Amino acid sequence: MQQLSESQAMRYARQVALPGMDLDGQEKLLNAHVVIVGMGGLGCSCAQMLAAAGVGHLSLVDGDTVSRSNLSRQVLFNQAHLEQLKVCAAQTLLRALNPDLRLDVYDQFANEALLAELLGQADLLVDCTDNRAVREQINRTALAANKPWVSGGAIRMEGQVMSFVPAANAPCYGCYSQLFGDTESGCAENGVLTPLVGIIGSMQALEVIKLICGLGTIHIGKIQHIDGLAGQWRELTLPKLANCKACQPVL
Repeated sequence: MQQLSESQAMRYARQVALPGMDLDGQEKLLNAHVVIVGMGGLGCSCAQMLAAAGVGHLSLVDGDTVSRSNLSRQVLFNQAHLEQLKVCAAQTLLRALNPDLRLDVYDQFANEALLAELLGQADLLVDCTDNRAVREQINRTALAANKPWVSGGAIRMEGQVMSFVPAANAPCYGCYSQLFGDTESGCAENGVLTPLVGIIGSMQALEVIKLICGLGTIHIGKIQHIDGLAGQWRELTLPKLANCKACQPVL
């Protein structure tokens, strides 16, 4: 297990000073490996926050390139990155933000084989996609690997964050999709306000840090939903379904 250097202890002094964090918590971050699937608006914000907070190892998965329409909300990128692979541009920028960060990039879209390989090595995964099929793949792989994951979504003026932890009494993404469904329409069709993806991506990073360090309340079985237009958060309880085909076998 890596220990904080003197310079790292100084860098993260404001976090180390937090009740419940201390040097032990910061060293948990230093030794953590987090997979981020999707380097769009949510992924850019989440990756930036985790890198700055001191997570030691990030794996970024995305096969897309930076386009002009991305620049308004994918805040890691700028004009110079147009047509570059998102993961490669993010790798350069995140290393500049935190030179101690170990970064692995996968310039491909997620599939179950890659997810199984990465979750076999990592502590947890962050879903920053807007794709139901990928989320179902992540859900199956995370249940099989017994690893937690944090999902986020933002569209129009609304967003939500959910944390999934494999356990006998905890719902999974399959429970969610059976109750609420999930459309394939995304930001391109419906639009999204720039600050909203920053809020949701940052909330995902917060949940990841809490999971790694054992801080505060982990909102397992809850949907944290924000109405950006009203400026209001609400929390919805997600029940574990007895007929869920995804998580029923782990009971």
